[in-house]
Amino acid sequence: MDVWKKARILAKEAIIIARSLPSIENYSLAFQISKSAISIPSNIAEGCGRNTSKDTLQFLFISRGSVFELETQVFLCFDFGYISEPQLNETIDSITECKKLLNGFINYYKGKL
Repeated sequence: MDVWKKARILAKEAIIIARSLPSIENYSLAFQISKSAISIPSNIAEGCGRNTSKDTLQFLFISRGSVFELETQVFLCFDFGYISEPQLNETIDSITECKKLLNGFINYYKGKL
């Protein structure tokens, strides 16, 4: 599944950012970034393991929420000066691609209802 593969790549990019943050952010922003980034591919996987399209959709919506949460956290990293504009743009491009793939997957499962 392309969406799951892309979500894993995005999670790796996000965790690299989280690990680069100052130690003062270890229990706040870095933790939140790691949590939301890991949630994205994890919920896609869990949703695909469910028995019904309705159950699958619920987990895909949770995954999509985590993408939006991660997007906000990345912007906050930029706002606080923790990441550069090129790093922001690269990560936001990955987030946008993941959103598009996830929305397509959601629409597919909506069609199965």
